[in-house]
Amino acid sequence: MQTIIRQSETNTSPSYQWLGRREYSQFLKKMQQYVASFAGAEMVWFCEHEHVFTTGRRGIDNSKASLGAPLIQTERGGETTYHGLGQLMMYPIIDLRKHHLNVRDYVHMLEASVIELLKTYDLNAERDCGLPGVWLNNEKIAALGIRVSRGISSHGIALNVNTDLTWFDNINPCGTSRKATSMEKQGITTLDLESISQQWFEIFIRLIETKKL
Repeated sequence: MQTIIRQSETNTSPSYQWLGRREYSQFLKKMQQYVASFAGAEMVWFCEHEHVFTTGRRGIDNSKASLGAPLIQTERGGETTYHGLGQLMMYPIIDLRKHHLNVRDYVHMLEASVIELLKTYDLNAERDCGLPGVWLNNEKIAALGIRVSRGISSHGIALNVNTDLTWFDNINPCGTSRKATSMEKQGITTLDLESISQQWFEIFIRLIETKKL
């Protein structure tokens, strides 16, 4: 799918890019190269991945069975999680120093962007103290794992839109025994990843500009 690029309304804010469906290992290389040569052009990438499991820099494998898809170790934080079709990925490549954000506040901003997005669908999601990500009725709807190097963020957050949740049966999300959920499971049926990504981007940019956490 062709990449769609849209400059944000203010020249100082990141730009939006819809990347469509991307194989994870190739995308990971693209992201690493972009961060390594970062020259100030901030982007927020949105895409979905083909079936893959990834684990963070500590290499914690919380799988419970044969995964049925590749397992790739990355340099992000967090444990093993699943990415796949119907899951919307948001990858902000931004300079936290420019926006006067520390890592903790940035994580809260990512979570807040999902919570606000889901409110527009009458879904009341929330944080769970001590557990990264976003939760809905005690089930995980968004998983978070980031890396910050020289103040530049990479990796990001994954929102289950109309994901096949049976893939999560092979792992223990966040190292807990809780289940995963999705927007579709919660009764939202008119779901288009690209449209949701545009909506999510606008919320994220507003949070950056207002520093609302």
